[in-house]
Amino acid sequence: MPLDHRRLRGPEESQPPEVWAAAVGAAAGPEEEGEEGGEAEAAPRDPCALRPLFARAGLLSQAEGSAYVELSGGTKVLCAAWGPREAAEPAGAAGQLLCQFRRAPFAGRGARGRPGSAAEREAEREAAAALREALEPAVRLARYPRARLAVSALLLQDGGSALAAAISAAALALADAGVEMYDLAVGCGLCRAPAPAAAWLLQPAEPEERRAAARLTVALLPALNQVSAVLGAGQGGSPDAWAQALRLGLDGCHRLYPVLRQSLLRAARRRAPAATTA
Repeated sequence: MPLDHRRLRGPEESQPPEVWAAAVGAAAGPEEEGEEGGEAEAAPRDPCALRPLFARAGLLSQAEGSAYVELSGGTKVLCAAWGPREAAEPAGAAGQLLCQFRRAPFAGRGARGRPGSAAEREAEREAAAALREALEPAVRLARYPRARLAVSALLLQDGGSALAAAISAAALALADAGVEMYDLAVGCGLCRAPAPAAAWLLQPAEPEERRAAARLTVALLPALNQVSAVLGAGQGGSPDAWAQALRLGLDGCHRLYPVLRQSLLRAARRRAPAATTA
């Protein structure tokens, strides 16, 4: 019997979609009721707990160095770096570090700025300036006189602690590009809820950041034990509370450092056989 190629052949047995719609609605019902009932009923998490982090260096062939960092909960950042190029307008004896931060149009969740709006562009410029502030102490710019280094960070999905993830990914990309560095810059974000007795949360998720009364991002060079950037905003309480948040962020950076270092070592091992055969 000849087949009718103009039609898509479906399964021999089928069920109406209403059956599956009812099952999905029953499964999602309790969750929706919990969300409507208030987010305050959610079980409190450990303020010192780190979200699982995945890092991989050397993904992009079009860039001299690249890195991808993903945090559990949805934060995904892709960074590319390019080695020294002759600067069109040398600013001094040392080299220049150019940083770019962009959000993908589909990266935002909830009440975020409209992609391409003036507020979105201003937020990207502020993030790029913060990225440069955190990375400059880690790069040996004096070894690249009258030259410029470029790094570009693309936020694919914002699940919270996006700037901290971008700092770590950008440092990995620069190291993967062969740029001489003092150490890897590791970023860690924190936030504090509006409640008077609320504790600082390490690596907050996007809902926690949205409700936060204060935020803090710390960048550290762990091998040198040197802080490269501290970026904070909001009402975080007394100076002792800010100092406690800083200590918590530094501890988080030290705990993330081995993951980033192992990712860089794996990228170097993958590149070694190719260089040997060439």
